[in-house]
Amino acid sequence: MAKIYYDKDANLDLLKDKTVAIIGYGIQGRGQSLCLRDSGVHVVVSEIENSPNFEKAKQDGFVPLSASEAAQTADIIQILTQDHVQAKVYQEAIKPNLRKGKALCFSHGFNIRYKQIKPPRNVDVFMVAPKGPGALVRKMYEEDKGVPCLVAVFQDATGEALQLALAYAKALKATKAGVIQTTFAEETETDLFGEQAVLCGGVSELIKAGFDTLVEAGYQPEIAYFEVLHELKLITDLIQEKGISGMRRSVSNTACYGDLTRGPRIITQRTRKEMKKILKEIRSGKFAREWIKENEAGRPNFNRLLAEADNHLIEQVGKQLRQMMPWMVK
Repeated sequence: MAKIYYDKDANLDLLKDKTVAIIGYGIQGRGQSLCLRDSGVHVVVSEIENSPNFEKAKQDGFVPLSASEAAQTADIIQILTQDHVQAKVYQEAIKPNLRKGKALCFSHGFNIRYKQIKPPRNVDVFMVAPKGPGALVRKMYEEDKGVPCLVAVFQDATGEALQLALAYAKALKATKAGVIQTTFAEETETDLFGEQAVLCGGVSELIKAGFDTLVEAGYQPEIAYFEVLHELKLITDLIQEKGISGMRRSVSNTACYGDLTRGPRIITQRTRKEMKKILKEIRSGKFAREWIKENEAGRPNFNRLLAEADNHLIEQVGKQLRQMMPWMVK
């Protein structure tokens, strides 16, 4: 079973005389910065000048610095830019400003796991990864509850890397909910697999396949949209709240019986075999190399595939139907 840490296991005083730099004031960066500051931690933030996030940081009372200035100032450098730009930011702005005893912090392990960032041996490298978006991290902080986090240590140069990570997590109030110990490899590999096989890739393809099946059989696209996409939120909310067993006991017996008897005909042994193949590609680094190469080439396949997916009939129908839903219209 996983090791789980709580408030009693973390000492916030370890951050009392330290400066934390948040590199990237996006959704996660903003949430973490505000929580750290409200916990009494000295925080500096870095964002691209004149960008919307730069202006947001100013509105929140920060004076945004360049990544180089923030890294030079800080004892703990939390890198919260997108995965594909982290290595460049590290090489150009962070690496030249590292010195013995500093710490690098991450909320996703991609660049460490796949060696795009190779820290010097004299700095701590740890992860604090909230299991929720930055807005939720902030909301739960304000409600004095906290969002569960993952914590991992890749490199312990000072002998205090885990204690620093737990202090950081406590500053987010994550230790009120629980902080689960993992590794950079485990977090990265399971995160990528979840996105590709289930949460994004698996679900979106399943929805489109169901929609196409109904439309090709002569049913109205609008009806198909409601049945295979719109109502999905009801099911996922039930699963999140009560687990799969709880969901099955919350829907009709007809739906539950159909789930139990027909579900395995959709997710077959062939599907499971393909999932194992996807996991193998993640663990071997094949997917990471492909994604890095795609970015280096200017994302031709990414842009083409995204444009093709945007033109699917389900997107056209959905755009129209969502106008009928006042709770979704901004």
